[in-house]
Amino acid sequence: METIHTDNAPKAIGPYSQAVKAGNMLFVSGQIPIDPKTGELSSGTIQEQTKLVLTNIGEILKAAGYGYENVVKTTCLLADIKDFQDMNSVYAEFFPQNPPARSAFAVKDLPKGARLEIEVIAVK
Repeated sequence: METIHTDNAPKAIGPYSQAVKAGNMLFVSGQIPIDPKTGELSSGTIQEQTKLVLTNIGEILKAAGYGYENVVKTTCLLADIKDFQDMNSVYAEFFPQNPPARSAFAVKDLPKGARLEIEVIAVK
């Protein structure tokens, strides 16, 4: 097992790793829309927040030697299910072909009051 860390994505806000590599699998912890340069939660639109989250995930994937094409499963958590369509439109840009399996849920609350959290599993 190997822990993955990059300064190009937000630091963990608790006792967990940005990602863990086990064999040929990579488990990326849930990412909320935090700007890795400032450490601040984005107050932008759900589209902007989705782009930031997936860009941060891309940096973690890259640090481990993976890419979006290696993602086989995502879990998307939304504070308001009404944001689903807007999140989905940006999400589709990151997975234009052979999109991964996905679950999407509305949840009561997310860390730091975020509106969105996404985690991924990747395989090489």
